[in-house]
Amino acid sequence: MSDPQGIALLGATGSIGVSTLDVIARNPARYRVVALTANRDVDRLAAQCLQHRPEYAVMADEEAAARLQQRLGREAPDIQVLGGSEALQRVAGLEQVDCVMAAIVGAAGLLPTLEAARRGKRILLANKEALVMSGALFMEQVRAGGAVLLPVDSEHNAIFQAMPAGFVPGGGAPDGVTSILLTASGGPFRTRPLAELAGITPEQACAHPNWDMGRKISVDSATMMNKGLEVIEACWLFSLPASMVEVVVHPQSVIHSLVQYRDGSTLAQLGNPDMRTPIAHALAWPQRIDAGVEALDLLQLARLDFEAPDRGRFPCLRLAEQAWEAGGTASAILNAANEVAVQAFLDHRLGFTGIPEIIEQTLEKVPLRAADSLDSILADDAAARACAHELIAGRARRRVGS
Repeated sequence: MSDPQGIALLGATGSIGVSTLDVIARNPARYRVVALTANRDVDRLAAQCLQHRPEYAVMADEEAAARLQQRLGREAPDIQVLGGSEALQRVAGLEQVDCVMAAIVGAAGLLPTLEAARRGKRILLANKEALVMSGALFMEQVRAGGAVLLPVDSEHNAIFQAMPAGFVPGGGAPDGVTSILLTASGGPFRTRPLAELAGITPEQACAHPNWDMGRKISVDSATMMNKGLEVIEACWLFSLPASMVEVVVHPQSVIHSLVQYRDGSTLAQLGNPDMRTPIAHALAWPQRIDAGVEALDLLQLARLDFEAPDRGRFPCLRLAEQAWEAGGTASAILNAANEVAVQAFLDHRLGFTGIPEIIEQTLEKVPLRAADSLDSILADDAAARACAHELIAGRARRRVGS
C-alpha cells in the first residue's frame, strides 16, 4: 500500500470538519492529518489535536492561537501552533500536504483555498464562497496550478458522481449533458404562512429538518440563499450556463441532485442525508471507502416529492440568480451582504425577512466592477460589508427614533 495522504483540514471544528475527521479515523492507513485549523474554538481544536496529532494547528484568531499554544504546550508540545490568516495559507500549501479540505465557512476561506490551487493540491471544496466570489480567477488558478478540484457540497458531489466518465471540474463542459437539477429541501419554513416569517427566531431558522449543519449555513438553507450560491457554484464547477441549472425542491433530501442527458436519460445520486458520504467520495475518488453511513433502505421510503421553488417566499434565490446574470463582482457583493445580514439575524439585530432586504439594498448601492483581479474582488467584498453594516445600523436608529 502507498504512503498515507497528508491532509490539511481548513475549518476542522465545524460540521464538515468533524465529519471529515470521522471518515479519516475510519481509514487510518489511507490518511494522516498534517494540519488542523479553526477560527476561535480553542477547546474543540485542542481535543482534535490530541486525538489526531497533526504537525500544525492554526487559529485564524491570533488571541485564540495564544491560548491554544498554552494548552498544547503542556499536552502536545510537538504540535506547532500558528495564528492569523497568513498561517492558514501557509499550511494549505505545505509540501507534505497532498489534499486540502476547504471547509472554512464564508469569505474567510477564499485565500487559503486559492493557495491550495496555486500549489497544485487536491482540493475538496466545501467552501462554496471561494467560487461565488472569484469564480473565473479561481478556476484559472486551478488549471494553472495543476490542482484537482472535487466538490463536497452534497448537491455538487451528487452531480459530479452522475457526470460522464472522465469528467473533472475545470476541464470544460461535460459531453451530452442538457441540464442539471439541484435539489433543495426547502428548509424549515417551506410551508410556514408568509405572515409568520417576519417573527422567525434564529433558533427556529437553525433547526433544519434533515441536515446537521452550522448556524450560518442553516440560516442560508432557511432563506434558500444556500441554493442560490450553489447555482453560481454549479455554473463554475460544471462549465454550464445558468439556463442549464434548475432548482427543484425535494423535502426528503434523499435524491441529492440529478443530471439530464440529450438521450433522455436522467441520472440521480441517492443516499441518506449524511455529509460523510460526499466527504468520503471526494477523499478517495476515484475509489470508494467506508464512510460510516448506512445504505439507503428503499423499502422504508414512503414517498419522494418534488416541487418548484416559491421565489416569492424565497427572494434570496432570485437575488443570487440576478447577481450571476449581472456578472463582475456582483456575486462577491451578494455573498458579503448575506454574511453580514445573517450574522445580524443570529445576533438578534435583524429580522428574518430583513436578510434579503439588506442584500438587495446592498446590491443596489455598491457599484459593480469587473472581477478581473483579487484586489477588486476583495475591495468590493469590503465595500459591501460596510454598506450592509450601515444599512442594518440605520434600521436600528429608526427603530429607536420611533
